[in-house]
Amino acid sequence: MTTPVSADLLRGALDLERTEVGVLPHRLPGWARRQYDDPQLEMVEAQPSGVRLAFRTRATAIELDTRPTKRVYTGAPHPPDGVYDVLVDGRLIDQASVPGGNVLTIDLTTGATSHQAGEIGTVRVAGLSAEEKTVEVWLPHTETTELVAVRTDAPVEPAADPGRRIWLHHGSSISHGSNATSPTGTWVVHAASLAGVEPINLGFGGSALLQPFVARTMRDTPADLISVKLGINVVNADVMRRRAFSPAVHGFLDTIREGHPTTPLLVVSPVLCPMHEDTPGPTMWDLEALSKGELRFQATGDPADIPAGKLTLTVIRDELARIVAQRAAEDPNLHYLDGRELYGVANNAEFPLPDDLHPDGPSHQRMAERFAKLVFNGPFGA
Repeated sequence: MTTPVSADLLRGALDLERTEVGVLPHRLPGWARRQYDDPQLEMVEAQPSGVRLAFRTRATAIELDTRPTKRVYTGAPHPPDGVYDVLVDGRLIDQASVPGGNVLTIDLTTGATSHQAGEIGTVRVAGLSAEEKTVEVWLPHTETTELVAVRTDAPVEPAADPGRRIWLHHGSSISHGSNATSPTGTWVVHAASLAGVEPINLGFGGSALLQPFVARTMRDTPADLISVKLGINVVNADVMRRRAFSPAVHGFLDTIREGHPTTPLLVVSPVLCPMHEDTPGPTMWDLEALSKGELRFQATGDPADIPAGKLTLTVIRDELARIVAQRAAEDPNLHYLDGRELYGVANNAEFPLPDDLHPDGPSHQRMAERFAKLVFNGPFGA
């Protein structure tokens, strides 16, 4: 039997757009998407990091038809197909990928893009128990995924509200899950699993830029716990100076507090990134590495510009710590975490950043474990 994909079967998405073949989950609402003209954010907010189907069924076989959009870079090896994690009653029982689909080709030397349409594919899981169970299918975290239909050999109904606290998180590509190997392997989702909370992940690759529409989205989204991981993308994009950064942070937090006046709110500064600790942005692709078929980044700013207000990760951590300390005098539910507590110098020695910017899979797991220990046993404690 075929079940159309509807909002009541999905968790972690804030909007659902109807397309020519099905529906496309979004992590920003429609009104917010109308307030920007940014191809990067347009791409990453439609990549379903933290988005999953969740339903109850006695089905022994499940098929999910999807049309993915793969992202490839001219001159670089094609990345592996996105991974679907299938959980039954909270336990990972299978992983699968959908070959084919649309292809978005990006030329990093010119910025030009091209789009090639592709076919619908299928994820199939069989041999399941005929007992009543909760099935979750976590969608590929960096692969735009149109959902066409669910087919099963028994009826499907939306999973009941698990009654867990909702954790709303915003951050950069590291929170989005870059270099994690599967959707439940991102540090945000793994930390949520360790803590027994429901995540809504607003980590947007290259796009955590203190946008007011993101703050308003967070203000209006029901949540029991909120965290914002700020800084690295402001340096990457070189979008502001220190005198603009500080009031922008205040404004972002003010907006969240309009809808969540007493909710535990955690500000997390950037994790260690050696190339930007004391060197400003912008961050650029390393074209020499690309000529060798490698995807790497490099810092292109000048440390001599720091006194004039250029931002580095060191400057940003100092500012965030100062801002939180100032506000916490009147907001006892506001907290600060130095991102190097999640990934610092010792971690970098053991697991260097493979592209000089993003932690790898084992580092995502380590970050999740530390976040769970430091935060869910601390300011987010039950």
